[in-house]
Amino acid sequence: MSTVRVLLVDDQPLLRTGFRLILEAESDIAVVGEAGEGATAVDLTRSLMPDVVLMDIRMPGVDGIEATRRIVREGAATHDPRVLILTTFDLDEYVIEAVRAGASGFLLKDSPPEDLVTAIRIVAAGDAIVAPS
Repeated sequence: MSTVRVLLVDDQPLLRTGFRLILEAESDIAVVGEAGEGATAVDLTRSLMPDVVLMDIRMPGVDGIEATRRIVREGAATHDPRVLILTTFDLDEYVIEAVRAGASGFLLKDSPPEDLVTAIRIVAAGDAIVAPS
C-alpha cells in the first residue's frame, strides 16, 4: 500500500499541529504541507499534489467550500485530489454545499482521532464518507 499524501488546511495553527501529530503517527500517511486559508490551499494542492486535502470549512478569505470547488475543478487536470471537509458545524446545508463543491467526505472536528485517520484512508481509496452524526 502506498503512502497517502495529505495537505492540512485550517486557519487555526494549533489545530493543524494537532492533526499533523495524529496523522504522522500513522505509517501510511504523510503530511506534505499546511495552509491557513483557501487560496493557499489551492496553490499548494497544485504544487504538492496531495492525495487528500483535509479542509476546514470556515476560514477568512477563500473558505473551504470555494477552495474545494477550485481544487476539484482545477486539480483534475494534473491529478485527482480528494477533499475531506472538517468542521465544528453539524449543519446539513454545509454537507450539501461541500458535496456540491466536490468534497469526498465530511467530518466533525470533535470526531475521535481514529475516525479522522479512517476517513482519510477511505477518501484516499476513492470512496465517500459523511460523519455518522
